[in-house]
Amino acid sequence: MSTTSASLSSTSSPPSSITASIQSKLAASFEPTKLDIRNDSAKHAHHAAMVAQGGGSGETHFFVDITSRAFEGKTQIARHRQINALLADEFARGLHALSIRARTPAEDARAAASSS
Repeated sequence: MSTTSASLSSTSSPPSSITASIQSKLAASFEPTKLDIRNDSAKHAHHAAMVAQGGGSGETHFFVDITSRAFEGKTQIARHRQINALLADEFARGLHALSIRARTPAEDARAAASSS
């Protein structure tokens, strides 16, 4: 599995960073074959809403690329809703925007084949 480099604690307390929390929850819930999380917050730090809230944790905008068998038989909107619901606490803690690419292993293989 491909993941971000955020380190995760084995304790039961929630991870302190939003990045680590996203990684932990997605990995546990979807058992992905690929999970890439990119923090795009720096690209948006100048936006009025981000300046107004003082930047918060500095973790506000993310891109998630996840491949999992758990998405088989689900529409893209259902996959996105499932991920957004799972990350409700992170949205409450300051996550502002989440871009998602959610694929099944077969969809990921087709995309890789068409880009080669």
